[in-house]
Amino acid sequence: MQLSKIGGIDIGSNSVRLLVSNVIQEENELLFKKSSLVRLPIRLGADVFTKGAIGKRNVERMIWAMESFDRIMRVNGVQAFRACATSAMRESSNGAKVVERIREATGIEIEIIDGVEEARLIFSTSVLEQFKTEEDAFLYIDVGGGSTECTLIRGEEITDSQSFNIGTIRLLNGTDKKSEWKAMRSWLKELTEGMDDISMIGSGGNINRLYKMSGKGTGVPISLDYLEGQYVFLKKFTTEELVKRLDLNTDRADVIVPATKIYISAMEWAGSNKMFVPKVGLSDGIVRDLFKRERGSISQ
Repeated sequence: MQLSKIGGIDIGSNSVRLLVSNVIQEENELLFKKSSLVRLPIRLGADVFTKGAIGKRNVERMIWAMESFDRIMRVNGVQAFRACATSAMRESSNGAKVVERIREATGIEIEIIDGVEEARLIFSTSVLEQFKTEEDAFLYIDVGGGSTECTLIRGEEITDSQSFNIGTIRLLNGTDKKSEWKAMRSWLKELTEGMDDISMIGSGGNINRLYKMSGKGTGVPISLDYLEGQYVFLKKFTTEELVKRLDLNTDRADVIVPATKIYISAMEWAGSNKMFVPKVGLSDGIVRDLFKRERGSISQ
């Protein structure tokens, strides 16, 4: 048995995550086991989607976060890592400068990736392995703070993918645009035309929380009716009440309702009634993809 340690850093609009995974290689099996996961609610999108740039305070917080991540990876003996930034960094007028400042301060190279690469990395988590079904077509949806990635999967191949500037932080701040909603609606309807009740795969912290609240067992899908019911239920409470009564983190409580709205809209427009929720995200995809690319040098 060979053991490797790989790190994946996901710099999103709502939070920043570091995943350290143990990669176990045996004769006919390759396993990825979470060793450490750190999530920091920096909320770059709160700056970018209202002011167009990352503010000085959040630049400092990002440097502190990357310094901490560097130390955590050193303690864990990480052999290779990749850091990817998504919607907020993509749209920020000072994104490239922030990336350079972080590199100079911490040595960590951050890649600003587009929506297509984000979707590819998320799907590289082999989400289809996490549940058993005979269906051969799925619509994968990942809702973040600044963007929603929609991907059509046939067999195990991505056949269509699109990123839309619709996210929880945008809805929270009122910076989402009707044109983006219209574009996503048109794209999903056209993409799924002629498909009979296509199943969806949902990823993101909010859908994971909604799935946990459903009490469903692993691999069992949740329904559109369930999400619509949760949306009505959650909207009754203030953010403070969601923290106290439902034990949500403060940075989850204010975005879970906007996230639910996005998932419901996507399901309705795609004509889907069920959603599978594997526990994966961009950081998982970064780890898997990096290991496959660097397998020879990492394993030596």
